Amino acid sequence: MSPLERFGVSMERDLLEQFDAHIAQRGYQTRSEALRDLVRRELVNHLWEHPDAMVMGTVTILYDHHARGLADALAEPQHSHHQLVVCTSHVHVDAHNCLEVIIVQGPSGRVRQVADQLLAIKGVKHGQLVCSALQ
Repeated sequence: MSPLERFGVSMERDLLEQFDAHIAQRGYQTRSEALRDLVRRELVNHLWEHPDAMVMGTVTILYDHHARGLADALAEPQHSHHQLVVCTSHVHVDAHNCLEVIIVQGPSGRVRQVADQLLAIKGVKHGQLVCSALQ
């Protein structure tokens, strides 16, 4: 870990009060910890804006496993882009629903494209790409 640097931040009192309430609710011990997390999140989001940046993330999909042809439709993009798919975890939620979490890694543009493809498949009830990256 690199050495810590101190710097001052100025903001309106009402904004600071809202921030303090937010970080207390989230369980942060200090404003510094919360600010570091906010900065990291913003840097990850910025990195994902560059299509060639190497990133990682998860694609989470909830679907009805009885939907005709859906399992094959979900598997096809994963096989077609196997170099981006690190692994997949499949959970039987109940008698009708499955949750699949697909860990992806590669250039941001390609990862986002595969995620969009998966999330747009007919029969997916809910899905989301969660972006992450090593700084």
